[in-house]
Amino acid sequence: MPLVFEGGRIPTRWLEKRGSRGVKGSDYLSPMHGVKIALVNNMPDPALEDTELQFFELLEAASGDLSLSVKLYSLATIARSDRVQPHLAKFYSGVDHLWKDHFDAAIITGTEPLQPDLRQEPYWAELVQVMEWAERHTTSTVLSCLAAHAGVLHSDGIQRHRLSDKRFGVFDTRRVHEHALLAHLADPVRFPHSRWNELRADELEARGYVVLTESERAGVDVFVKNKGQSLFVHFQGHPEYGAHTLHKEYRRDIKRFLRGERETYPSMPEGYFDPVAAAALGDFEQRARSDRREEVMEHFPPAAEGTLERTWTASANGLYRNWLRYIMSRKAEAATYPHPTELYPQQPGKRSAVS
Repeated sequence: MPLVFEGGRIPTRWLEKRGSRGVKGSDYLSPMHGVKIALVNNMPDPALEDTELQFFELLEAASGDLSLSVKLYSLATIARSDRVQPHLAKFYSGVDHLWKDHFDAAIITGTEPLQPDLRQEPYWAELVQVMEWAERHTTSTVLSCLAAHAGVLHSDGIQRHRLSDKRFGVFDTRRVHEHALLAHLADPVRFPHSRWNELRADELEARGYVVLTESERAGVDVFVKNKGQSLFVHFQGHPEYGAHTLHKEYRRDIKRFLRGERETYPSMPEGYFDPVAAAALGDFEQRARSDRREEVMEHFPPAAEGTLERTWTASANGLYRNWLRYIMSRKAEAATYPHPTELYPQQPGKRSAVS
């Protein structure tokens, strides 16, 4: 079903993409017939609106006949350019409004880190406040990529590990634990990854997390844990990515190399380009290494973009469909029986794993 945007604050690009008949703005969603989601979008300015569209498309595709209401939030402590300020002012709310609103679920995205220790980022305290709110006030919360790293660091002191090269591409993963979130998903489960750091399975499992999917190349993919009254779903990858997102990131990283902002030429994303495009990109790499000027990007092979496909669509839609079903089932249970945490509040510092 078309997404409902609270207060009618429908982002311009989504309105243009869907048309006025394909979007809805409303302050009302029947509590028992839909899911209200807070999307806390922390992505950097160049990716802010792309990330909106990616999550809107994924949620709409996964919703089926379920009504979904979405409201956008942003952290005040993330530096923003003058270019995006009008967009934020028009379509986003500050997270201080979260404390007064009610939501069934939250999605919290990452952002590009500037500090080796995430706790030194200027937005850390505000991000922690949002995650602690989500533990107490949502049925389930998704933490995407860097937000997943921040979540386990805050709640369990788990440090991420720096990789020797960027984990970049589309990876097949195997199930390592049966869970309702993986119901009816065809093997292999595959998602894009784009990160310089990783969390390790043994360290997560030692602190009560349940790893759902993993691969030799990508490492831990999806993992979960109950925090407070909420099921926290962590992604080291990006199910929401569009077909061309990794392509854009690859071009961005090449430009950074040509401008001297990074020392090494970026590795090509794995499992993404077809053989013809990969060969053309290999030829371009040789040219860029020998003529390190940004103007060389004029010769970037156009064929690299023409054959791209979103090969992870089935995995992404299926997992998010299961996530929405889980939320609705928990809402139905809560309408009949109080949740155990309401009767017997969990002791601080103690977590229970989900299986």
